[in-house]
Amino acid sequence: MSERALSKASVPAREGRLWHLYVVETASRTLYTGITTDVARRLAEHAAGRGAKALRGKGPLTLRHSEPVGEHGEALRREAEIKRLSAARKRAWLARVQR
Repeated sequence: MSERALSKASVPAREGRLWHLYVVETASRTLYTGITTDVARRLAEHAAGRGAKALRGKGPLTLRHSEPVGEHGEALRREAEIKRLSAARKRAWLARVQR
């Protein structure tokens, strides 16, 4: 088996698991959008400084939204769609989905 095939075989399959989109707000009111298969675990990683570099030292972090999306590819597309929004449009979207 090739080295590449071995490395792919050791990575857990992303498909078949339910992925979630989440939006976190930092202490400075910056919004961060991400995807994960376990929102609680991912928030704990962010809070411990083991998550995205963009959030390190920016706490406390507040979960503003989370939604089940589907498979990994669908979650990536949804994440890109939300990340393309301006901050104002993202806040307006959050206000609509939180009702």
